[in-house]
Amino acid sequence: MLGTAPAYVLSWSAWRLLSTIIPGRPFHVMDDLFYAIYQSMVLFFFENYTGVEVLIYGDIPKNKENVVYLSNHQCTADWIIADMLAIRQNALGHVRYVLKDGLKWLPLYGWYFSQHGGVYVKRSANFDEKAMTSKLCSQTKCGAPMYLVIFPEGTRYNPELPKVISDSQAFAKKEGLAVLKHNLTPRMKASHIAINAMKDHLDSVYDITVAYEGTLKATGGRRSAPSMPEFLCKECPRVHIHFERVDLKEIPKEAVFFRRWLHERFEIKDKLLTSFYESEVPEQRCKFPGEGRKSPLSLKKTLPSLLFLGGLTLPLLLTDTGRKLYLKTWIYGTFVGWLWVNISP
Repeated sequence: MLGTAPAYVLSWSAWRLLSTIIPGRPFHVMDDLFYAIYQSMVLFFFENYTGVEVLIYGDIPKNKENVVYLSNHQCTADWIIADMLAIRQNALGHVRYVLKDGLKWLPLYGWYFSQHGGVYVKRSANFDEKAMTSKLCSQTKCGAPMYLVIFPEGTRYNPELPKVISDSQAFAKKEGLAVLKHNLTPRMKASHIAINAMKDHLDSVYDITVAYEGTLKATGGRRSAPSMPEFLCKECPRVHIHFERVDLKEIPKEAVFFRRWLHERFEIKDKLLTSFYESEVPEQRCKFPGEGRKSPLSLKKTLPSLLFLGGLTLPLLLTDTGRKLYLKTWIYGTFVGWLWVNISP
């Protein structure tokens, strides 16, 4: 996946230069297509190669929608879960992320995620509401489809970091909110701004709860969710995804009421995860209430992308000139990406 990145960025950059003389809408259409090709290749490894079984609780709309995707956050593999759902709606190219500011340092990816419509945010007092609103409004103004992924907890829930969990619970208690056991207290700013900024563009909000099988200890209790490398090493046999589509009419606009609404959504997640890990009925553990439907991903949706990107990458690696260009793309891409993210308005 990392090996194809330079070839992908070179191809995308060529399109970016060609598209400077045409309106923004055609650029976004091709940009989404490029992104869908790359992410399909990623899903080849995370689904087809690993053989992970995806179980979905709830009905995913068959048609594409403009949505804000709100999910609990446990590990780096959570980003892939959004792709897993989006590809099943043929909306993979529309996925964009609200990312913590530190991720802009990622070589090539940090710059490209911003180009694709992703938003970098800082926490607490450093949160730039105007910048986020401006970025989202510019995307929706040109009609870019939106599958905006947000993890309201702001950081990962990790049972091996009890201080983070206890601090989050203490904050909830201080603010008069229900104390959560299997989630961190959600932060509302990014979600509230996103939904309000795009209210005339969105169709709904997707409320997602994810649990990774294999994270229940034999002695009881919860262990850390798998990282991306662990996931690729086939250490997660099944992913359980609880899906609920929320109508925009149900979501309050005022910040104080939105905060309460968001916390109530996380209370529901907490109950689902408590049942998953702690149900008194052994047969009901390691699954969500209700019926989970298996949702296998066809090779037809991922293998062509793997072959296409592999075909772009191999010529770069088979010649001295290609290898030099490949290396320069990593080096210059990292440097230019850093400048773009840190200096551009």
